[in-house]
Amino acid sequence: MKFLAIEKDIPNTNRGNIEKILADEARKVYELYLSGALREIYFNEAHNAVLILECESKNQAFQLLDSLPLIKSKMIEFEVMELLPYTGFQRIMN
Repeated sequence: MKFLAIEKDIPNTNRGNIEKILADEARKVYELYLSGALREIYFNEAHNAVLILECESKNQAFQLLDSLPLIKSKMIEFEVMELLPYTGFQRIMN
């Protein structure tokens, strides 16, 4: 199943040691990409991460996200939603 995960900053968090955490984050993101679980990653105009994940369940998607250093440091969280196949073409196809 595919999941869309959109990052949200958690306000008023301690940003100490941010450079090390960001380096660790990049390494972990690369590891998830190499595993095939992270299919795509972008930044939106607010510079929040937008991820496309391939997982067996929404629970597994949250488990993968929970492994990220920025999540562990309680600096960010993610909104996660399952992406379902578009079925609208059935309305015009016989």
